[in-house]
Parts: sequence; structure tokens; C-alpha cells
Amino acid sequence: MTFGAGALAEVGVRARAHGMTRVALITDARIRTLPWFDEVMSALDGLDVAVFDAVAIEPTDASFDEAVRFARDARPDGYVSLGGGSVIDTAKAANLYATHPAPLRTYVNAPVGDAQPVPGPLAPHIACPTTSGTGSEVTGIAIFDWLALHAKTGIASPRLRPTEALVDPRVTQTLPANVVAASGMDVLCHALESYTARPFTLRAKTPQRPMSQGRNPWSDLGCREAIRLCAAHLAAAVEGDAAAREQMMWAATLAGIAFGNAGVHVPHAMAYAIAGRVKSFAPDGYPQTPIVPHGMAVALGAPAVFTRFVEFAPDRHREAAQLLGGEELGPAVAALSRRIHVPARLGDVGYTANDIPDLVAGTLPQQRLLANAPCAVDADCLTELFRHALD
Repeated sequence: MTFGAGALAEVGVRARAHGMTRVALITDARIRTLPWFDEVMSALDGLDVAVFDAVAIEPTDASFDEAVRFARDARPDGYVSLGGGSVIDTAKAANLYATHPAPLRTYVNAPVGDAQPVPGPLAPHIACPTTSGTGSEVTGIAIFDWLALHAKTGIASPRLRPTEALVDPRVTQTLPANVVAASGMDVLCHALESYTARPFTLRAKTPQRPMSQGRNPWSDLGCREAIRLCAAHLAAAVEGDAAAREQMMWAATLAGIAFGNAGVHVPHAMAYAIAGRVKSFAPDGYPQTPIVPHGMAVALGAPAVFTRFVEFAPDRHREAAQLLGGEELGPAVAALSRRIHVPARLGDVGYTANDIPDLVAGTLPQQRLLANAPCAVDADCLTELFRHALD
């Protein structure tokens, strides 16, 4: 990982060092109009570059398929992704399915997919994030909406982790405030969930170490600092302060490394159902089609989870709340959401009590996440959490 202003200029040198000659540059239509795209293209001068800019914000199985077809036709020997988590995740999927062709469900997490292991190495991938949120540049996870199933799910494998990450905080200067707010809540929840996850000492004793190991001393370091940075800088970053946005980019990277080792849990599992079953909500700063951006979706369930689960790690919940400037973690998270104008209740994004059974049904398949919670989570527990989130 390389972090700092101007890091984008290094992408050409890094690509050549990995032996790339024909590069698939994955981005989206908005990023292609910004100066960061021109900088990357300039740095890649002399290499054969094929551009894919049809990434969907909040990717779907259909948009993944389009990117995979592009990659198979382009035949690159390396990938560069320039964008937010949607772009980086799409590059991961294109790289995976072009390198090891298979039906989509083959590598998708169980029980939605077959959860087959990735059979071998992928082409080198240099990730250049443009949002201060997902941490996808340092994780082995790719998330998408499976439209026919109304389910948000993903692929998780250490082989999906990008070869390198070039994190240039200047890119946050062009982010809309609403995007900074949503992605910032994603950063915060990455850190909070990893910090309160099941301890790594309780993970299954299997020869294959799981992607989500549970909280551990290494992940704790990144979590604490990311929580502190969010408390100090997120509100100012939303208001446009350049220095604060740089700090949030650093927080995103730290939290990404942390949850890439520890794993998140129930707020993210709930978020996949909330985003996957959206009806008509369409916030400013995003495509005006029904969408609950990932960070907003996570933030909607988080206060309920941290209020309900405090008994399983009271010291950790108390410490995290104090880092946020509060006494209780659930209310502290909700207060920060309100401060930066992120929806605080499920009703704010169009859900009612009648939707709770469907939301529970959409969350239960997320066993990779639910199993990382500090306690057993069943349908009754999720019903209680969604009722709390509704109010």
C-alpha cells in the first residue's frame, strides 16, 4: 500500500514492475470525466490500455457479467481500478472470472452460491480508491446485488485482494457531501464491527484459516485509530474540509485492513437486505434510481446492533462509545448519523413494519457475517433488531 498526495502518478511504474503490458483500466462514467482519470492515463502512457467505464454504482450480477465479458475480450495481463468500492469490486470480479471462468454462483458465498475456492492466482491488480469508505483496495471481498434473488451477497477469497493499493487522498476533493457521509459511516462501522466481533480465539479450528477471523490484536490497532479519526474528522469532511477528507481516507484504509483480517458482522448483514430490497429511495449525490448506498444501509442497522449486543463485550462497547464522544455506543452512532444527515431510521428510506419479515429473510443467508457476531443470531434476534432500526 502506498498512501499520500500524488500517489496516482506512480501507477505506471507499479504496473510495469508487475509485468503489465496490456492493462484493463476499470472505472465508472463519472470518474472518467474527472482529472484523476487523466492522471492515471498519463501515468500509464506507453502501455496498451483498454478502458471499461460501465461500472454500476452498487454492482449487480448483470454489471459484473458485462465487466467479465469485457475482460475476456480485452485479454489484459493486469488490471488497474480507479473508483470507489463498486469499481474495485467489479475489477476483482472481472479478474477472477476472466482468469478462472465459471458460472457466477461458483465462487459466491454460501448459501447463496457454491463458495468454491478460487483455484489459483489472478492477474496483478492495482487498486486506486476514490472514495474514503469501502476499504476494498485492501480486502479480498467483492460485493454485488443478485437481482433475481433480491439479495446482496459477495465473493470472499484472499486471492481477490489487490496486489497493490495506491491511495491518493486528493481524489476526495471531488466527492459530493452525501457520498462522503455515507462512505464515512461505512468506515466507522467497519471499525466498530471488527472491534466488537467474535474473538479470534473462538474461530473454527480448521486447516484453512477463514477470511473473517474475528477480532484480534492486529485488527484492534486499526479499529481504534479509525474510530478516533471518524469522531474527529467525519463531520468536517462532509462539510468539505480538505484536511479532514484526507484523514477520512486514512481512516478508510486502516479500517479496511482491520476488517479484512477480523471481519464485520450483523450491521453489514442487515445492510445487504436493506440495500437489496430498496423500493424508491434515491439520495442526492447518487444515480437517481432506487438505491440505499451501502454506507447508509449499514448505518441504519448499526445503532440497534450495538445497543442489543453491548452485554457481550461491555468494555469494548464503552471504549468505542468514548472514542466517539458518547457514553453508549448505539446512541453515539445514531447521533453521528444525524449530525451528518445520514438517515437514522428504516422509515427514512421507505421501509415499514410490514417489510420486517422480508428484511429478516434477506439477512439470514449472510452466514459469513452472522457467524462473526459475538453471539448466535437467529430470525427472532434479527426481527428485534429491525424493529429497533425502524424506530
